[in-house]
Amino acid sequence: MIERSPDSPPSGPFPLPPGYDAIAEAKQLLRTIRTGALGTLATNGGFPFTSLTTVATDHDGTPILLLSGLSAHTRNLAADPRASILLARIGKGDPLAHPRLTLVGRITKAAEDDRARLRARFLARHPKAALYADFGDFGFYRLAGVSAHLNGGFAKAADFAFGDLLTDVGDAGALLEAEEGALAHLNEDHADALALYAEKRAGEPAARWRASGLDPEGLDLMAGDLTARLVFPQRITEPQDLRRVLADLARQARQS
Repeated sequence: MIERSPDSPPSGPFPLPPGYDAIAEAKQLLRTIRTGALGTLATNGGFPFTSLTTVATDHDGTPILLLSGLSAHTRNLAADPRASILLARIGKGDPLAHPRLTLVGRITKAAEDDRARLRARFLARHPKAALYADFGDFGFYRLAGVSAHLNGGFAKAADFAFGDLLTDVGDAGALLEAEEGALAHLNEDHADALALYAEKRAGEPAARWRASGLDPEGLDLMAGDLTARLVFPQRITEPQDLRRVLADLARQARQS
């Protein structure tokens, strides 16, 4: 597997185009793609077994899965936790021209102490999962990533350590504690600003956008099946900094 210090550049089969930020692209895919191909090792022979699953992220970017113990992929993980997740952006034209990210690591069931937080994060991204999230056979799982591979399109392939994609939340306790209230306030009172973030800053179409999560590096947005990510101009750790940054970004979007 790839071992690299967090501040070292991504590696790949050829140099990346000037100005192309592979890690930023990978983080964007990690935070916005809600469905992925899950690769596990089958218990009957150890062959690769690929299935479809919904994905959310913890505050630091760690992928969260909601899996049924009755599913074949969950039984595979119980026998061997090594797995991969493919997150791909889809759109018009050649599907291989769109960026995709492969995450490699081990997937294990989350501790019960983490369930409330993971449930809130997952259901914010997948509200319909509330219909079955509390069934006895379902549980929340996390990917302990080892490496990542980005294919951003022609001549844009890069490999890096999984830790390069994670967000440091060690000093952001106050911000994360304020998440629920901040999201409720944004969704109830600032729908116009959310639309500006998605449409002016993230380049997404007009829709009824709502905030679904936040972390020190950005704000996650949703509108039906659409997702967007508002990346903050600088890392923030305090609720008062969040208010200031969001107000500045809304003002800049209106002026543009």
